[in-house]
Amino acid sequence: MRFLIAGAGAIGAYIGARMTHAGFDVTLFARGPHLKAMQERGVEVRSSEGNFQVQPRIVASLEEAGPVDVVFLGVKAHGLPQLAPQLKPVLGRDTTVVSTQNGIPWWYFQGFGGPWDGLRLERIDPGGVISNAIEARRVVGSIVYFSTQIVAPGVIQHTEGNRISLGEPDGARSERCRKIAEALVASGLRCPVSARLRQEIWVKILGNASLNPLSALTRATLAQMLRDPGVASVIRNIMLEVEAVSHKLGMGLPVSIEQRMAGAEKVGEHKTSMLQDLEAGRPMELEALVGSVVELGEKVGVAMPHTTTVYHCAKLLGLSSLAATHAAKPA
Repeated sequence: MRFLIAGAGAIGAYIGARMTHAGFDVTLFARGPHLKAMQERGVEVRSSEGNFQVQPRIVASLEEAGPVDVVFLGVKAHGLPQLAPQLKPVLGRDTTVVSTQNGIPWWYFQGFGGPWDGLRLERIDPGGVISNAIEARRVVGSIVYFSTQIVAPGVIQHTEGNRISLGEPDGARSERCRKIAEALVASGLRCPVSARLRQEIWVKILGNASLNPLSALTRATLAQMLRDPGVASVIRNIMLEVEAVSHKLGMGLPVSIEQRMAGAEKVGEHKTSMLQDLEAGRPMELEALVGSVVELGEKVGVAMPHTTTVYHCAKLLGLSSLAATHAAKPA
C-alpha cells in the first residue's frame, strides 16, 4: 500500500516517520521551513521511547505525490477547506481518506440517519467545500491520542501517548480499516478499530471544548486548571452542556464527566494544543473544537451559556494574538 501524509505537521510527520521507520511506502506533503528541512535532512523524532531519523519521500505539491492508496489528512481542521480541493491528483478510484482532525469532523453526519442525516456545520465545512471534494465513501475516521510538537523544522518531539483509533462512520468493521490498522500497529502504534467511533469522538470533545479554550484564556496546564476549584467548575459546566448535545443526537457516552476530568488531571503539567498554538502565534483550532459544538447546540436546541461565553472570549483572544503577531513581523 502507498500512503500519503497530506499536511505533515506535528501529528502527520510523526505518523509518517513511524511508518517509514517500519518500512512502509510513505510520502509526506508539507510546506515552508518544515518542508525544506525535511527535504534536506529527513524527519527526526525525539521520544522517551527512543529517538530515530528517517528520510521518507517529501513533496511540495500533491501533483508530485500522485495517486496513493491511503491519504492521512494531517492538517488541523481549519486547514482542511484549503487542502481538500487540492487532493484530486492523489485520489485514485479506491483511495481511502483518513481524517485525523480534532472536534466534530466534517463527515460526522454523512450517513448518520434520522433527522440530522447530512447535516453540515458551517464552522467546519464552510460552503460544503470539504464534503464536495472528498466523497463520503472514501472516509475512514480516526481519533488521535498522542501528543507531538514541532520543536524545530523537521524535528518532532513526541511527548506522550501512542494510540490512534480508526473506524468506519457507519460502524462497520471493514477490510480497509483492518489493513490500515495493521500498518499502524506494525509502526509501533496502538490502533484499535472502533465500531462506535461517533460516540468516542464525543468523549474527546468533552475535553476539547472545555480544556482547550480555557487553557488559552488562563495560560494554565491541565493539572493547574483542574486543581483550581473555580476553573474546574467552569470545565464541569461546559462538559455538562456538551454532554447534553451528545444526548440529543442519541450518543450515550461511556465515561462520566468526573472520570473525564480525573483522566485529564492525571496527564499533569501538559499544555493543550490550543495553548501551544496561541503561544507560537498560530491560529487556534477554536471553530473545530468549540465553535462547531456551539453551532450544533443551536441546531438541536440545547442552551450552552458557559460554552458560548468561553468560545467568544477565546475567539477575541485569538484574533488579538494573531494581530499582535502580524504587527511584530518586520515589513
